[in-house]
Amino acid sequence: MFFRQVLHRDLGCASYVIADDRVAAVVDPKWEVEDYLGLAAENGFEIRHVLGTHNHADHVSGRGRLAAATGATVHVSPTPGLAYAHEVLADGDELTLGSVRIVALATPGHRPEHTAYLVHDDARGDEPWAVLTGDSLFVGDVARPDLAVEAEEGARELWNTLQRLLSLPDHVQVLPGHLGGSLCGSASMSGAPASTIGFERRFNPLLQAAGADELAARLTAGLKPQPPNFRRIVALNSGPLLVEAAALEALPPHEVAALVDDGVVVIDGREPAAWAAAHVPGSLNATMVRAAVGSRAAAAVDPESPVVVASESDEDARDMARRLEAVGFRQVVGILAGGIDAWQAAGLPLESIESVPVPELAQRLRAQDVLLLDVRDPDEWADGHVPGSLLVPYQQLREDAALERVRAAVDGTPLAVACSAGNRAALAASLLRRAGVHRVIHVAGGGIADLEYHDIDLIEEAPQR
Repeated sequence: MFFRQVLHRDLGCASYVIADDRVAAVVDPKWEVEDYLGLAAENGFEIRHVLGTHNHADHVSGRGRLAAATGATVHVSPTPGLAYAHEVLADGDELTLGSVRIVALATPGHRPEHTAYLVHDDARGDEPWAVLTGDSLFVGDVARPDLAVEAEEGARELWNTLQRLLSLPDHVQVLPGHLGGSLCGSASMSGAPASTIGFERRFNPLLQAAGADELAARLTAGLKPQPPNFRRIVALNSGPLLVEAAALEALPPHEVAALVDDGVVVIDGREPAAWAAAHVPGSLNATMVRAAVGSRAAAAVDPESPVVVASESDEDARDMARRLEAVGFRQVVGILAGGIDAWQAAGLPLESIESVPVPELAQRLRAQDVLLLDVRDPDEWADGHVPGSLLVPYQQLREDAALERVRAAVDGTPLAVACSAGNRAALAASLLRRAGVHRVIHVAGGGIADLEYHDIDLIEEAPQR
């Protein structure tokens, strides 16, 4: 038997390759399918089956690309409205690969069609040795219940699902669909790649809920914002199979400049300090330094709009472009060949913004010569923020009303933009500059919590609704 967990490093998604007798199945393939094809070639098996645990809302499935490359059959649970050829694996149905049996286990809650898969190796014993839990049970967490139905309804369905999973023997490995950092769970989701039913039964805090009422109350309290454009991603995953990735042509600087004049957005994946020092006018900085690049970009740019990608190298730009495609960008026109150096060498105009470290921000706050814009989430703000600062989560800066709030508050004062580490602040600063707010300062190398180390007091207070 061959078994491998394959991760999407940007989105925290986990997929799985299971093979025996030279036949393989891939469960929840990511958009970039090269890893699966490489494993098949290296290990001498054929990918004949592609399975999905559910219709994903946070990333575009690679099932279409993988099926096109291998001729594999696509299997899903009973799901209405799918516009592609597939075979149904309903609750209790089995798929056999040599001595391996994959058994479908209906596990609604995150989505009504959600299905986990029990993995049996009959050469070793009768009981399942693992369960691929998808987005039902995570290591240290459970799925969010609000991406397909009303949150409380989803939470109550999830309670029944969790009881079903907890009826499995303690030794059964828990292999989840996401690791820490995913938008499909909470901040308590572990980065560990696996657990066991027994360990989760004992140590997962949400599995200690006394009943469906308690679980629903805990899951629906303080839900994070829903993933950007998640309805569009669900629609893409429901529609005709997506079988082709963008060509990612390397475009010369003057061609990119002409596209920018026509309204195409340049998304720059470099680290924030490099972007702040010199960038294409109007470009947005969604740095690749930290994970969730695609999700941040999708919160700042309409994924249906055409974009060009720039980064330190052409290779990095292509990597960035695939991350954008994975969250539903379908019009990646190409990459800026040679990056910002080529742009500058071509004599094209550059912009820059001021970037300051946290100690300097503290000095300027004490001098009262900047207004602090906090672009974190409301729950982060409630845990500690600078008195007198302005809260506008970066996701809202695409909206005219949020931009008008910022413009009204600034009133000629330099605007220092901060988050927890600098990545969201850079994206927010670039959105503001693109919208015509000029006196913008990016806070780099740290964030709001670090101000306490520089004698700036923080207060705990929930934002006004």
